[in-house]
Amino acid sequence: MHPTEVIEFMVVGLAISVIIIISFILKGNGRKFGLLFATVVLLAYSVFFIARPYWIDSQIEKKVEMLEPYLEQRYPNDEWMITTIPLRENGYKHLNPYYIGVVFKDEPEVTYHYWVEKNNIYQVSFSTKKENLGEVKRKESE
Repeated sequence: MHPTEVIEFMVVGLAISVIIIISFILKGNGRKFGLLFATVVLLAYSVFFIARPYWIDSQIEKKVEMLEPYLEQRYPNDEWMITTIPLRENGYKHLNPYYIGVVFKDEPEVTYHYWVEKNNIYQVSFSTKKENLGEVKRKESE
């Protein structure tokens, strides 16, 4: 489990604990309402933590669909492979899943990272496997 997930679970547990403690201080209907509220908060957070990875995956798929026509328009005669971060696999949780990597066939040692938001697509960075690569072919200026 990633440290941010531990912190999220601790915050949720603390919030629910505070609600339960306050509900035990109250009497009658206040206690019932407090315990019911704590249950609803627990269920809401459970649904959130279960659904969030699937929501992120669907957002990334939409962003990849937006990136493909951009690449086809900008580099019409080139071939490329689009890579995304496997969010639910171990070892990748610290990476931002919204960065989309593009590796061109004629430049396999360079990965260009794109950021897609609404109607704007940005090339935010590139990474290489070689130290002395020289000039990369597809670096987009801002």
